[in-house]
Amino acid sequence: MREDEPLRLGRHEFRSRIFLGTGKFATLDLMDEALQASGCELVTVAVRRVKLGSQEGPAILERLRGKFALLPNTAGCTTAEDACRTARLAREALGTDLVKLEVIGDTRTLYPDNEQTLAAAKVLVKEGFTVLPYTLDDPIVCRKLEEAGCAAVMPLGAPIGSGLGIQNPFNLAIILEQAKVPVIVDAGVGTASDVAVAFELGAHGVLLNTGVAGAKDPVAMALATKHAALAGRLAFRAGRIPKKLHASASSAPEGLIPPLGAGGRA
Repeated sequence: MREDEPLRLGRHEFRSRIFLGTGKFATLDLMDEALQASGCELVTVAVRRVKLGSQEGPAILERLRGKFALLPNTAGCTTAEDACRTARLAREALGTDLVKLEVIGDTRTLYPDNEQTLAAAKVLVKEGFTVLPYTLDDPIVCRKLEEAGCAAVMPLGAPIGSGLGIQNPFNLAIILEQAKVPVIVDAGVGTASDVAVAFELGAHGVLLNTGVAGAKDPVAMALATKHAALAGRLAFRAGRIPKKLHASASSAPEGLIPPLGAGGRA
């Protein structure tokens, strides 16, 4: 079997297709264990929540630097201008061109603002960022973000932190069919089976945080997501059988002994 190719995001390459967030863990030690168990290589850091000049900021960054590639995100931003400012701060402080672009349009659902996200993406791409935008599972929005130069699109599976899993596999299938950049499922992943489903559908990566950090045993869940990613990706590459409405015998009828009264011996 041919070895799986690395995932390319702009000029960056990753072997692991699982990405984890670093928030919501009960302790930093627990975060360390979970990240290691997941096998991930890229982790997200919320720039506005981890105050880079505070004691908390350096403490978490010291644990991550040299072990993982950092994906700063603009979580908490509600305008394109604010998101761009936060991205520039992250590039200066962390020394990376990667940015997970989030521009929230509703504080209750945490759904993204399509207009502001697209506006910010266009600016950041021109400024040389490798932009990975969090977006709705909307094929049109994903197409426009790709056309704007984003290195990937990150449609949600369900609302952030909901744990509902992929709610609209049909939209995700359309996005995957049309996209010429990687598609990374982001948000709503609750357990390992959700990860497997995303990869079986053809997703190129999965990003999750609450599903691991909020589990009763985050380290065990992180390990489960690692195996689910491997299984789901392998199943996709293997190619599943078509779905059928009616049964199909698993053994060919030729050569079977005929039943009594149908040409067999009485």
